[in-house]
Amino acid sequence: MNQLSLSAQVLQLGQVRYTPAGLMALDASLKAESDVIEAGKPRQVSLEIKAVAVGEVAHELQALGVGGHAVFRGFLTHQRNGRGFIAHVTVIEPAAVSAL
Repeated sequence: MNQLSLSAQVLQLGQVRYTPAGLMALDASLKAESDVIEAGKPRQVSLEIKAVAVGEVAHELQALGVGGHAVFRGFLTHQRNGRGFIAHVTVIEPAAVSAL
């Protein structure tokens, strides 16, 4: 199953665009930092990921704005150019800043 749940901060928002169906789409860059346990040892991890939100979720992402923190839920797909992947955000949930 392809599911993503990421507590992250919005680093950058792209220009609003519209799908052929007329839905608002908004690209973003998200940054997540956390402490995890791997092989029984603590580890600090940090990542930046490209994301896109469509429809009502795009409006929510725009309202959250650059610097906003949330839990982003959705799925991963390949980017159109075939290089790397992109997170498709389908749900945005409020998150405390300390959760990062």
